[in-house]
Amino acid sequence: MHKIKVKEGGATLVAKQSRIRRTAGGLVLAALFAVLAPQTMRAETRAACDAPLTLLRLANPLTRVARKLERRVPITIVAIGSSSTAGAGASSKSANYPSRLEAELKQRFPGRSVKVLNRGIGGQVIGDMLKRFDSAVVAAKPDLVLWQLGTNSVLRHRPVAEQGSAIREGLAKIRASGADVVLIDPQYAPKVLSKADLKSMLALISLTAKQENVDLFRRFAVMQRWHDRDHLNFEAFVSRDGLHMNDWSYACMAKGLAAAIAEAATRSVVSAAVEPIFE
Repeated sequence: MHKIKVKEGGATLVAKQSRIRRTAGGLVLAALFAVLAPQTMRAETRAACDAPLTLLRLANPLTRVARKLERRVPITIVAIGSSSTAGAGASSKSANYPSRLEAELKQRFPGRSVKVLNRGIGGQVIGDMLKRFDSAVVAAKPDLVLWQLGTNSVLRHRPVAEQGSAIREGLAKIRASGADVVLIDPQYAPKVLSKADLKSMLALISLTAKQENVDLFRRFAVMQRWHDRDHLNFEAFVSRDGLHMNDWSYACMAKGLAAAIAEAATRSVVSAAVEPIFE
């Protein structure tokens, strides 16, 4: 019979079979993880993901997506952007926002074919993305394009006034393809907040969306709500680098964006309630 003798200064394992040793080792690792996990995961597990419809609601209906839903045919969404589209800060590819968005939309529209293609490349500014629009976006024949932009232009001190024409050129390419479009503005994170041109970039994106009559998902405002209203520390929704999002914030962003897309694509049957629509 195998025994474990425990003494005040530690434990002595009396066992001859390697299987028992492996089991004991597994228990030690499990105990260690139980001690460390609360320290690394506490902020994320305690955070509540919520936002009111008034904050999430897109200005315009998504007419192409609506038609595809009505006809019950496959829907293709292209997410183009930089590192926060590619998924920097996420623990895996399945944890980035495009992957989580696909899962959320499939949950909202069971039995429908919804594919979200991730066309994010880290470090790119608006002009870099524009150069690959034909191959990365238009060639996919999307029904909806999600364009995350502005962060790297601010971080690299690119003149904000010069970005407007590039944004409009990109929007023209998307419209010519027949796809719906949603712009996504920069993240609310310490390294972004420290830049003097941030407010100007946010204003430019918002104004351009309004002038071009396209939708804008206000990621900055959603994340600011987590910090200011929900009183979450940055460590709850920003990676250690002070810039990129993490698993929790990518998932929460995807929930909000899925809610906004679903409402805009089914607007005629959605009530005007302004209560939180996910949590």
